[in-house]
Amino acid sequence: MGFAQRREVLGRFTRLTRGSLIRRLSSSQHYTGKHSDGLQGVQPPAIPVDKLKVSYSRSSGPGGQHVNKVSTKAEVRFHVQTAEWIPEEVRNEIILKNKTRVNKAGELIVTSEVSRSQQRNLENCLQKISEIITEASQRPPEPSEDDIALRAQRLQRRNLVRLQQKKIQSATKQGRRVDFD
Repeated sequence: MGFAQRREVLGRFTRLTRGSLIRRLSSSQHYTGKHSDGLQGVQPPAIPVDKLKVSYSRSSGPGGQHVNKVSTKAEVRFHVQTAEWIPEEVRNEIILKNKTRVNKAGELIVTSEVSRSQQRNLENCLQKISEIITEASQRPPEPSEDDIALRAQRLQRRNLVRLQQKKIQSATKQGRRVDFD
């Protein structure tokens, strides 16, 4: 296969060049992620890319001179409280569940340096944000009647044991008392 034939074959595929993912996402204005943890029935949220701040920096780890020359680590951040595209209760849940990822200014910071490609790291960051939002929007299942009855039974048993221990302790202390009258 000659050089011209290779170029023709490569031309058929969409190659990701530097910044093409941002341009591609900017044209559609939303990123709809895929979940790797297999959440069924939960639609991943559409993320407006124009509301995100994207920056690149030098990545750590192996790679030789390539690591020292190319900024491949992607960092995506957005202000959680002013993100109107996320419901209010989900925003509060994001802040509670991701305290270490939210800075003092209230920005959620997501980084990725798993790949030596800016585009793959950016896609990874957007997928992480999508998973964070989906996780925060899930509600715990309602307890069944059996669960409620079992909890009440356990609570009653704990109270009974606590009161028995309290009576034993009281009797021990009563036995130590000396009456001088």
